[in-house]
Amino acid sequence: MLKRFHYNAPVILTYTILSFIVLIIGEATNFASTRLLFSVYRGSLTDVFFYFRLFGHVLGHADWNHYLSNFLIILIIGPMLEEKYGSKNLFIMIATTALVTGLLNILLFDTGLLGASGIVFMFILLGSFANIQKGRIPITLILVVVVYLGMEFADAIFQKDNISQLTHIAGGIFGCIFGFMLQSGRRS
Repeated sequence: MLKRFHYNAPVILTYTILSFIVLIIGEATNFASTRLLFSVYRGSLTDVFFYFRLFGHVLGHADWNHYLSNFLIILIIGPMLEEKYGSKNLFIMIATTALVTGLLNILLFDTGLLGASGIVFMFILLGSFANIQKGRIPITLILVVVVYLGMEFADAIFQKDNISQLTHIAGGIFGCIFGFMLQSGRRS
């Protein structure tokens, strides 16, 4: 019976499982582990954890709702993207988006950043390239950019909350960049 189950999207499934484990450990440690390893913030360059947090912050989540809202979208869109672009490319896109959003947060804000929402926005915009034809820009891509990124710009201006709209916007921009770079759909 177990032979019927297929680990069809190794990067997406591993990412989901690792984030799940990080959340469980976070709850068990009253989120001390999350603050130490899975939230990026300004710190000493001599702290070895500083460099881990630049990537690890996309594994940490504040609570179950935060985790579930991110990974519901990741599990819907991610396998399609992994099939289209390949596991190696998708891993590189996730790592690049994590690094840049972590650095942006450190350079521009005094607060910590955690969660996969930058990756979610990267996936949403990258997903708009799923059936792109060379030399053509799909209207669905334009609508997704206007709706998703437009809402984030508006929220950044008018709302004062603990949500990093800059991370969402940066993730969306990276989704567009990766989509245009890989529009032929080649795998590696």
